[in-house]
Amino acid sequence: MPRGYRFPGCLLLVVGLLLPRGTADAPVWKHLSLADERFDALRLRPVKIAPKVQSSLALLNCSPAPCKLPNIQVSEGGMPVNEHSLAINSKNPKQIFSSGNDYNCAPIQGLYTSNDGGTSWKRRCMPTLPNNTGQGDVVGDYDLNGVLYVTGLELDTRPNLLAVVIASKDNGSTWGAPTVAVPGTFQTDKPWLEIDKTASSPFANRLYLSTTNFVASTDISVSHSADGSKTWKTVTVDIPPTGFLDQFSDMTIGKDGTVYLTWMRCGECAGQGATLFVSKSIDGGDTWSKPEIIANVNLAPNGAYGLLPNTGERVFDIPVVAIDNSSGQHAGTLYVGMYNWTGTFMQFLVAHSTDGGTTWSKPVPVSPPSVNHDQFMPWISLSETGVLAATWLDRRNDPANLKYQPFIAFSTDGGVTFGKNQALTSTLSNPLDDGFDGNFMGDYRTNTWVGNTVYAVWMDTRTGNCQDEIGGMRR
Repeated sequence: MPRGYRFPGCLLLVVGLLLPRGTADAPVWKHLSLADERFDALRLRPVKIAPKVQSSLALLNCSPAPCKLPNIQVSEGGMPVNEHSLAINSKNPKQIFSSGNDYNCAPIQGLYTSNDGGTSWKRRCMPTLPNNTGQGDVVGDYDLNGVLYVTGLELDTRPNLLAVVIASKDNGSTWGAPTVAVPGTFQTDKPWLEIDKTASSPFANRLYLSTTNFVASTDISVSHSADGSKTWKTVTVDIPPTGFLDQFSDMTIGKDGTVYLTWMRCGECAGQGATLFVSKSIDGGDTWSKPEIIANVNLAPNGAYGLLPNTGERVFDIPVVAIDNSSGQHAGTLYVGMYNWTGTFMQFLVAHSTDGGTTWSKPVPVSPPSVNHDQFMPWISLSETGVLAATWLDRRNDPANLKYQPFIAFSTDGGVTFGKNQALTSTLSNPLDDGFDGNFMGDYRTNTWVGNTVYAVWMDTRTGNCQDEIGGMRR
């Protein structure tokens, strides 16, 4: 959810009791202006700038391979835009969707679609239910028929946070009315949407939506729909022990229809240890397995869940999960990307499992030992041939450890090692130019494959304000 929204004081007390304990001199909810935008005490004002004009000749393509794609600004450019998802229509790869917490939109929910492979973009604001207000956290995906589904958060008049889903059959030119996917009895956060896109799967085209729900505890749930978002069923997957908090879920789906769900659990949180978990469903989301531990990590210090050093930017340790659905040597291997605070910097690591998530390898670094600058907001995805692409934001080229670039690396040996780290742009972005004085640039950014090309989005500040930028690499 974007910054700038605040619940009534009674809700602050209720949710504050559910969150992990803070230090002796400052309970953790005192830091929530830097950790959870629903309680933004600072009420920071986004900074408006003149829109960046894109060249009509810009093409999101390159040759000969291997080569890096040009960078194209997806968002409009007037107000800050952050926290980007990315999806490409397998039925028509020229159709691309991206999204963001877009402060040009009244609901803070921007939808961006391209019909020409990313050369040009249509920008729209997400529709909301009557009397509701949008609360950001926009994620989208295409189904096997090319229908585009998008989820986001809305606040109703009670007030409760809802996760809703909208659909478009014409790549965003028109949209259906929102349907509620997660019940209004929840205070819902961090939704993630995945669709089963294997035609031979017993659950082909089923929609899955994972969320954190602040009710009596912070449980992790998955809602699923088998009828194109008309109706939804919500199943609780995990409730943490007393004194702990579950947050930041992600999902991936195997070609046999198995759904894998990951999340993070912490107690004291910022500057302390956290545990990453996985659970799976083999029956379309009706039941879920006993959670298994993926890895134990350390979170960056300060704030509630950790702050990016030298800034007020919160950084969440989302266990980003992907599965190899190819027929190659490492078919069926699960991968999870994460960061670990070394005591000096944030390091991007990847673990893998060859037995469906029961046991996991020791996480390995994506960057060589010589890199000792922060690596944050990681994402991973697999090609049709089983090549693992890892992308992240990296500060190695700024001696002051402040400015960052998007980087990429590949693994072709099942996540045992990663190849050369390459920057996707020569331009460094300054997080202090995020439109919120270095206090909010979103919580994630993603990547995806089409054929032999990886597309990635990131929060880019080269215009003097945070925007949705797309680039990538053709192998």
